[in-house]
Amino acid sequence: MPTIVIPDDYPVVMAISAAYRRVAATHYDTLPGSEEVLLERIRGFEVVINIRSSTRFTERIFAASPQLKLLSIWGTGTDNVDLHAARKYGVTVTNTPGVAAQAIAEHALMLTLSVARRVVSLHQQVANGAWPRGQSIQLRGKTLGIIGLGAIGRQFARLAEALGMRVIAWTMHPNPALGFELVELDDLLRQSDIVSLHLRLSPETTGFLGSREFGLMKPSAIFINTARGPIVDEAVLIAALRAQRIGGAGLDVFDIEPLPVGHALTQLDNVVLTPHCAGVTPEVLEASLALALENVDCFLHGAPQFVVSVA
Repeated sequence: MPTIVIPDDYPVVMAISAAYRRVAATHYDTLPGSEEVLLERIRGFEVVINIRSSTRFTERIFAASPQLKLLSIWGTGTDNVDLHAARKYGVTVTNTPGVAAQAIAEHALMLTLSVARRVVSLHQQVANGAWPRGQSIQLRGKTLGIIGLGAIGRQFARLAEALGMRVIAWTMHPNPALGFELVELDDLLRQSDIVSLHLRLSPETTGFLGSREFGLMKPSAIFINTARGPIVDEAVLIAALRAQRIGGAGLDVFDIEPLPVGHALTQLDNVVLTPHCAGVTPEVLEASLALALENVDCFLHGAPQFVVSVA
């Protein structure tokens, strides 16, 4: 087996996994670095396992890495990879789809409940000696609008139905066989008490939700994003939250990550923020890291799987 390079594992997840201990030949770096640092780390290697979405594989990276044959991505998102350039320079790209769907759906539910029940605000008030009353929202009987019916969106929809919520959905590739009520996007935004975003980030979805879309939402609506920050016009979202044009938001992803100290979102009391960790559980980490390594093995044996871009 060729030596595998893992150029970007910080905070460390791969080195502490059981999956990693089964691999004999690896070159391993943890600290993030510039494009020049990335080029130096992967130079001469045929196989790269990419851990962090902040590490970007641009056309320049592929052009300067003629020996690179496989980029195995830990995770589902490929927005940090120039897939056209990967094909151009003969690099196959794989990912680990579906492994984190249950964990991310649970996280979306947690964010929904936390915002609806005002958990953070109530905790802070109780800790400061107050005893507030009557500030929570019940989810049973409310309408959840799912934008994007991939594995995560479908799983979250099932969790919501178990709570007695009505689920409606809009997706880029509508299919009645998915088993959920499909509506037009504008209708979803108007009807939903909770709007949860589950699209991939791409040129088509960047800025997908802006002033028009937030303007259609109910003043009491809660917005949930466990997908990618740039799918939403963040400035518009902040303005809507400040003016209480929507009721609140639960956010796991942002335009800039980590979220800068003093960022406007951190100054609002109608949001719950988490650090892009929806899919980070011990079970998901182990399964997805193992799958990223399995993708390498399958590729090297001439039977690549979970290919998102073929050379």
